[in-house]
Amino acid sequence: MSELPRGQRNSAWGPGFWAGFVACAVVLALAVPILNLWVPSNSAVALPDYLVPLLGKYLCYALLALSLDLVWGYAGILSLGHGAFFALGGYCMGMYLMRQIGTRGVYGNPLLPDFMVFLNWKELPWFWWGFDHFSWAAAMIVLVPGMLALVFGWLAFRSRVTGVYLSIITQAMTYALMLAFFRNDMGFGGNNGMTDYKDILGWDLHQPSTRLGLYLVSTTALGAGYLLCRFVTISKLGRVLLALRDAESRVRFLGYSVTNAKLFVFTLSAVLAGIAGALYVPQVGIINPSEFSPGNSIEIAIWVSVGGRGTLSGAIVGAVLVNLAKTWLTGAAPETWLFVLGALFVATTLVIPRGIVGLLHSARWVRPRATAPLPAGE
Repeated sequence: MSELPRGQRNSAWGPGFWAGFVACAVVLALAVPILNLWVPSNSAVALPDYLVPLLGKYLCYALLALSLDLVWGYAGILSLGHGAFFALGGYCMGMYLMRQIGTRGVYGNPLLPDFMVFLNWKELPWFWWGFDHFSWAAAMIVLVPGMLALVFGWLAFRSRVTGVYLSIITQAMTYALMLAFFRNDMGFGGNNGMTDYKDILGWDLHQPSTRLGLYLVSTTALGAGYLLCRFVTISKLGRVLLALRDAESRVRFLGYSVTNAKLFVFTLSAVLAGIAGALYVPQVGIINPSEFSPGNSIEIAIWVSVGGRGTLSGAIVGAVLVNLAKTWLTGAAPETWLFVLGALFVATTLVIPRGIVGLLHSARWVRPRATAPLPAGE
């Protein structure tokens, strides 16, 4: 099993790809600041301050969907627990933000967050040590989801758990974490979670300039995550992932380490999900155990399915479009949203199984080299 031919590799990183990537980056990184800062507020195209963190939230969701597409679309690992990695990254960021409040909290305690004072905690738990430093929090954002995925993946993949059984145990994992984080004695705020953040790295989180900065960081993270996933999927490892997705037993017979390949991509995917969660929290202003809900992880799979599994760009498109629809419908007709979400999943399964981007590829409106063909029958 070899890498892509040199001509295809060059095309994958050729001028056409970079032109499209730069064009998207310019639109995301320049259009929003221009419409927010320089267009008069009374203009029809002006972007109000309150919409900037909403768009940043969509970009975090897009990075989260990208992380799932890496393992589901290319390695055939349907994880229904990716919301756990997202939430863990969010909690790591939330812990840092809570430590920055200091005496500005309701109780004015410089050593303990407000919820610990309320619950009569006498000292800061050991696992909170270091979170008053951003560098430590940044390391934990990567290490905590990554280590959980590494341990969980090693146990699952070494035991050759695959298919629906793997999906079920990943969902059980995130459900167990949700129940644990709901407990007040866990030290993470219980069912209320963490909120009332003040600043990040000295920047006031309530200022429009800080929110715009977080949006731009989210844009950069999404771009870097996309390039990293693309690099992986067109490499020799990417070809191995596609092969084990389609015929795992044959790949194992050829002498490739299926366990190591799955473990690497699963851990990388978890790290990307954790980073997405960390960027999400300061923009929405709260993190609580509901982020661990198994329903959230299922919704992530729907984003990827709608956009196009095994396309990378489809995951981004699906996450943004579905969440735009959710924002509009939950305001206009909130009781219909779950029905629409279910209908979307059924439609993508029966009508357009390759998703929106896959449909465009099939129609040859978009060059298909970056896609991962689905197995026959899917």
